[in-house]
Amino acid sequence: MKRYIEKFLRYLEYEKNASPHTLTNYRGDLEAFQNFVGEIPLEKIDLLVLRRVLADLKAKNLQKITVARKLSTFRSFFRFLCREGYLKTNPIISLRTPKQEKRLPKVLGLSEVERLLEEPSGDLQGLRDRAILETLYSSGLRVSELTQLDLSHIDFIGGVLKVFGKGKKERLTPIGEKALRAIQAYLERRGEKRSLRNSQVLFLNKSGGRLSQRSVRRVLDRVIRKTGLAYHISPHTLRHSFATHLLDRGADLRSVQELLGHQHLSTTQIYTHVTAERLKKVYEKAHPRA
Repeated sequence: MKRYIEKFLRYLEYEKNASPHTLTNYRGDLEAFQNFVGEIPLEKIDLLVLRRVLADLKAKNLQKITVARKLSTFRSFFRFLCREGYLKTNPIISLRTPKQEKRLPKVLGLSEVERLLEEPSGDLQGLRDRAILETLYSSGLRVSELTQLDLSHIDFIGGVLKVFGKGKKERLTPIGEKALRAIQAYLERRGEKRSLRNSQVLFLNKSGGRLSQRSVRRVLDRVIRKTGLAYHISPHTLRHSFATHLLDRGADLRSVQELLGHQHLSTTQIYTHVTAERLKKVYEKAHPRA
C-alpha cells in the first residue's frame, strides 16, 4: 500500500497544490491506516475492514471532528485509487461518517481584543508581537498565511495584502491603518539591527529566519499570560473574531467569505450562528419579558 500512498500524496502536491501542512496530515492518517490493516491486500479491503478501522478510531477517544477528518482522508485516497484504475470498486462509499457536534467558534469581545493588542511592549520583540496580532485581527488571516508574508506582499499606500491561502490560491485582502502603523513601527526598529535589515521576510524570529506557525502560537500565549485572560485562545480565535465583528456591524456574508478566503459560502455561514447566539444572549439579558 505504501507506493499507492506516495502516488496519492504526489497527486495532492502537484495536481491539487496541497499545502505542506495538509500533506503532513494526510500522510499521518494514511500511514496509521496502513499499520492497522497490516498485510491485507488493497483489493481485499472491504466495508467490514473499514468499520473495524472506524471502531478503532472511536476506541481512542478522539474528538468527532478528528475522526471525521481522518475518514475524509480515507475517502479521498480511495476515490483516487478508483479514478486511476488501481481499484475497481470503492469500499468506503457505504461507510457513514459519525454525526458531529455543532461547535460554534470562540470569539473575543472588542474590549478583549483591545487588551491583547495593547499589551505587547515597545522593544523589538514587543513591536513584532503587536504587529502580528494587529495583522491577524485586521485581515482575518490564517496563521499559515501570516507566516508566508514577505515585505513585497504589503501595499502600504493601498492598504492591501497579497495573501497565499489554501491550495496556494492568491487573494488580495484589506489591512487597516492601525495594523499598517504597527508593521511600520516594527520594521523601523528592526532596521536598526544590521543582521535583520536586508531580510525580505515580514515577521522574523530571533535568528533572523521566517517565523513558524508554532512560534506565532507562542507569541499569543505569552501575551495572553500578561493580560490575564482566563480562557483558551488560539491565533484562529482572532480570525473568528474578525469575521464575527464584521457581521455584527453589517458586513454581508459574501464579502466576509471573500475576505476569509473560503471556497464555499457554507463554511462562512458558521459565523451567522455565532452572531445569532450573541444577539440572543443580549436579548435575554436586556428584555424585561425575555
